[in-house]
Amino acid sequence: RYMSQSKHAEARELMCSGALLFFSHGQQNSAADLSMLVLESLEKADVEVADELLENLAKLFSLMDPNSPERVAFVSRALKWSSGGSGRLGHPRLHQLLALTLWREQNYCESRYHFLHSADGEGCANMLVEYSTSRGFRSEVDMFVAQAVLQFLCLKNKSSASVVFTTYTQKHPSIEDGPPFVQPLLNFIWFLLLALDGGKLTVFTVLCEQ
Repeated sequence: RYMSQSKHAEARELMCSGALLFFSHGQQNSAADLSMLVLESLEKADVEVADELLENLAKLFSLMDPNSPERVAFVSRALKWSSGGSGRLGHPRLHQLLALTLWREQNYCESRYHFLHSADGEGCANMLVEYSTSRGFRSEVDMFVAQAVLQFLCLKNKSSASVVFTTYTQKHPSIEDGPPFVQPLLNFIWFLLLALDGGKLTVFTVLCEQ
């Protein structure tokens, strides 16, 4: 009834409260249905993206059964709405909130994806340290951060690439103080970031040839 009267804000608040109540009683299906209606309200009312709304969506996501198909559908629509028609893959703040939830669930692979589309290089590095120490081999410590740095660079996010590298190499217990580092790959990434910071094409070319 609220939706038909175009009282989208009131309807959204009511549905969000209802969803949280259903979640608290373990009624996942009803809660997921209401969560999808919250999204529908945002889409229909052409609501401007705001931090509070992103946090509400992330809260609903965090309470959904991690293995439910409804959660997959919800996050896909939420990210699409949060992009605001910009053509991006979702709002960086929403990606960050989703990444933090997935990290708590120890779903490191999905968490990593969302961190890469956020602006939280430090959070990404801390997650990768935990991921590496709990699931990876000691011989792979350099691979975890190198892959993340290169993907951040591909996404044209040089600032997060630098932060994730610095934080990871400082905090990982298996990496000795550097730079320079024992691992050649870490030295390559370090020099690569230096070259990009200085805008030195010749340095980058030499690195690629080595």
